[in-house]
Amino acid sequence: MIGGQESLAEHFNAALRSGVLHMAAHSHHPWPDVTREAHLRAWDVAARDLDGKWAGVLGTELPQARRHVAGRLGLSDADEIAFAQNTHELLVRICSVLPMPMRVLTTDAEFHSATRQLDRWTEAGLALVERVPAEPLRTFPERFVDAMGPEHDLILFSHVFYGSGYAVPDVAQIVSAVPDERTFVVVDGYHAFMALPTSITPIQDRAFYLAGGYKYAMAGEGACFVNAPPGYAQRPVNTGWFAAFDHLADSPGTGSRAVPYARGGQRLAGSTFDPSGLFRFNAVQRWLDDLGVGVAEIHGHVSGLQKRVLAGLAQQPGILAGAELIPAAGCDRGHFLTYRTPAAGQIARTLAERGVLVDHRADRLRLGLGVYHDEDDVDQLLNALDRT
Repeated sequence: MIGGQESLAEHFNAALRSGVLHMAAHSHHPWPDVTREAHLRAWDVAARDLDGKWAGVLGTELPQARRHVAGRLGLSDADEIAFAQNTHELLVRICSVLPMPMRVLTTDAEFHSATRQLDRWTEAGLALVERVPAEPLRTFPERFVDAMGPEHDLILFSHVFYGSGYAVPDVAQIVSAVPDERTFVVVDGYHAFMALPTSITPIQDRAFYLAGGYKYAMAGEGACFVNAPPGYAQRPVNTGWFAAFDHLADSPGTGSRAVPYARGGQRLAGSTFDPSGLFRFNAVQRWLDDLGVGVAEIHGHVSGLQKRVLAGLAQQPGILAGAELIPAAGCDRGHFLTYRTPAAGQIARTLAERGVLVDHRADRLRLGLGVYHDEDDVDQLLNALDRT
């Protein structure tokens, strides 16, 4: 049961019409039906208001989206939240303040956008990167804290690792252990936001928390955000004109005065963007609120389905025989189950032939569950895995 209903699948009719059992919520979460109306409304506003649409986007949709994020994460000041098209854009903007080459402490389990950018900065002589192995997962927090030093300009790690589902048990403890208050701390919360009940109140004035709408917020592309702690990245070098939207009526910059920035998180804004993601994001948040469904209810529902999967595979592992569950039972995890096996790619293809969509990363098979699944879906998955 979730939100007093047997299943929320009825709210995903358009997304699930293909007949394929979609078990990859962690990769691309289906959009609930309310997003269609929101997407069309974004079109209607643009067609009707033309350039005037920005007054509504920045005056209504953006503040509403900020309030939704603040409510989900326990933030006291919604104005410290900045939105952008993707988290990569925000990460680059944050790092543009740091001295080059910047000294970075991170992990070997970060998502491609951060990993690739750090590698390229390293090639260009703009970064010196130290990566702490994520595994063994049980000892990750202690080993990561031990690697911290006052020499680091940036410390970056994920709340939930995308390649395993491992959830860092105490993000605030790691952030509080950073030895120098001048060090920038960035937490990638994409696989935690709207999946794990999360309050970043203890770190809201110390760490940048990145996440967005593509995964469990069910809103698709273009609705990423960051909590921007006061006093950090006040004047990013990488900047766009929306970071000073209120100053557009002033004389254009000539280099004779300091470049102005908006107060709060808007200082990290970029330039012209597609606002439809904000419309969809707000529609999903209102829909959940109307149903009385919070993140705790979502997590409880998905955790129950995960336990059903694990119990079924314990009795009959089928084509997952010999695969290793990571993290092992007893560790905190996000909303997908990860199995390490050299046959990960072949198993994913076999399941696709059987009408079940999962995904894999190298030797890791990922089974992602969401609010649109019920026990019958789990049983269908187990049946597909059990067939030889």
